[in-house]
Amino acid sequence: MATRVSTTTQSDGLRQRAVNGNSNGIANKIVAPTDEGKKSDQRLDQHVEYEFGGPWGVVAIMTGFPILMYYLWICLVFYDGHLVFPKSTDDIGPFLTRMWEHVSDASPNLYAWKVYTGLIVYQLFLAWIVPGFMQEGLPVPSLGYKTLMYKCNAVGCIYITWITAAVLHYTGIFRLTEIIDNFGHLMTVAMIYGFGVSFGMYFLSIATGNQIRMSGNFIYDVFMGACLNPRLGPIDLKMWLEVRIPWVIVFFMAISGACKQYELYGYVTPNMAFMCLATWLYLNACGKGEECIPQTWDMFHEKWGFLVIFWNFAGVPFSYIYSVVYMASHDPSKYRFSTTTYVALYATLLTSYYIWDTAMSQKSRFKMQTQGIFTYRKTFPQLPGGTVENPRYIQTAHGNRLLVDGWWRYSRKPNYVADWIMSLTWGLCIGAATPIPYFYSVFFIVVLIHRCGRDFERCALKYGKDWDRYCEIVKYKFIPYVY
Repeated sequence: MATRVSTTTQSDGLRQRAVNGNSNGIANKIVAPTDEGKKSDQRLDQHVEYEFGGPWGVVAIMTGFPILMYYLWICLVFYDGHLVFPKSTDDIGPFLTRMWEHVSDASPNLYAWKVYTGLIVYQLFLAWIVPGFMQEGLPVPSLGYKTLMYKCNAVGCIYITWITAAVLHYTGIFRLTEIIDNFGHLMTVAMIYGFGVSFGMYFLSIATGNQIRMSGNFIYDVFMGACLNPRLGPIDLKMWLEVRIPWVIVFFMAISGACKQYELYGYVTPNMAFMCLATWLYLNACGKGEECIPQTWDMFHEKWGFLVIFWNFAGVPFSYIYSVVYMASHDPSKYRFSTTTYVALYATLLTSYYIWDTAMSQKSRFKMQTQGIFTYRKTFPQLPGGTVENPRYIQTAHGNRLLVDGWWRYSRKPNYVADWIMSLTWGLCIGAATPIPYFYSVFFIVVLIHRCGRDFERCALKYGKDWDRYCEIVKYKFIPYVY
C-alpha cells in the first residue's frame, strides 16, 4: 500500500516515521545501500580470516561433536543418566571398548533408514506441492542486490504432517512409540545424512560454479559451505532444512515419549506434557512465522555447509531433547514436582516464548516494512506486540536501518536471551534426575556468545560509526541492566 511519509529528526539521534494512514509506521520504499554500504558489503563477502579455530578447529568439531552425541546418549540409556569415565588409566582401553560396543546398539538399521529417508522425501514433496505465501527476501550483495522469492508453506506442511502421523499411528501402520525406541538408530542415520549432504553440496557447488567466499582450504570450506542459496525447484533448501527436518523430529520425539508413557502408565506426566508443549511452540512458531526467516542473517549471509547442514539433520533433533529420552525410560517418581513448581515451569516457558516470538517478529517485520514488502499473515497464533508501530531506528550511512524500539531497545539480542531461557526449561523439566538434558542450554549459551561475537564484529565493519552510536543507545548485549 503506497503511503506518503514524513521524517523527523529526534533529539536522541534517531529517526521516527510519522506515517499518514499506514499502521506499519515505515516508509513503503526499498532502502538501497549507498556506495559506502556496497563497499562494506563487498568486504564482508570475501574470506578474510578463519573462524572456529581454522581448519584444525573445524576438524575437531566435525569429529568431536558426533562422538559427544554418542557418549551422552550412551550415558543416558545404558548408565541411568550418569556421566561415566574410565576408573583409572588402566581402564581407558576397556572403557573405550565398552563405549564402542554401545555404539553398535545405534547401528543404522533398516527401520531408521526407512523412517528418516521417508521424512525427508515427504517433507520435500509437501514443500513442493503445498500452496504457500511468497515472501521476498533481503537484497543479496553477491547477486547484485537481487532479492530472491521464498515459498512459505511450512505451516500447511506441518499440519498435514501431524494429520498423516495421527492416521498412521491409529491405524497401526506406523506406531509413534517406535520413534523414541529407535532414537540411537535414527541418530546414526541422521549423522550419515549430515556428512553426506555436506560433502555432496560442496562438490556440487564447485562443479556448477556456485561457490562464494571460499578460503581455499578443502575441509574448512566443506564446514562453512560453498553455496549461499541452494535451490531445488521452488524449494530453498537452506530454509527448508532449518524448519522441516529438525523441529519436526524434535516435536515427534516428544509425542513419541508421551505415547510411550501412556502405554506404560496409562497417563502422561506433566513433565512430558511440558516437552510436548515446548516443542510444539517452537515448531509452530517456525511455521507460522516462516516469512520472517528470509530476513535473518542465516539466510542472507551464512552459506550452506556442514555447520548448518549437520546441525539441522542431526545436532538439533538428537541433542536437544535428552529429557524426553530419559523420561520415556524412567519411572515418573524420579522427576515428580510440586504443583507450584509445575506452575512456575510452565509460566517461565510461556513468558520466554512470548518474548522470543515477538522479538523475532518485530525485527523481521521491521526489515520487511523498510523494504515495503510487509504483509500481515493470519497464521496462528499472532501475538500482540509482534509489530512495532512508528518504530525508532538509526538511519546508517550504509543505507540500512537499525531498530532501537520494541524489545530491541533493551538488548541487542533479546531473542537470544528468551531462546536460551526456553532451552534451560527443557532441562529443568526433569529437575536433578540427570545432568545430561542440561547439555542443550550449556551448549546453546556457548553458541550464542560466539554468534554474538561474530555478529557484532561484522556489524562494526559494516556500519562503522553508526554501530558505535547504536551501541551507545542499546547498551546491553544480552540481559538488560546486567550484561
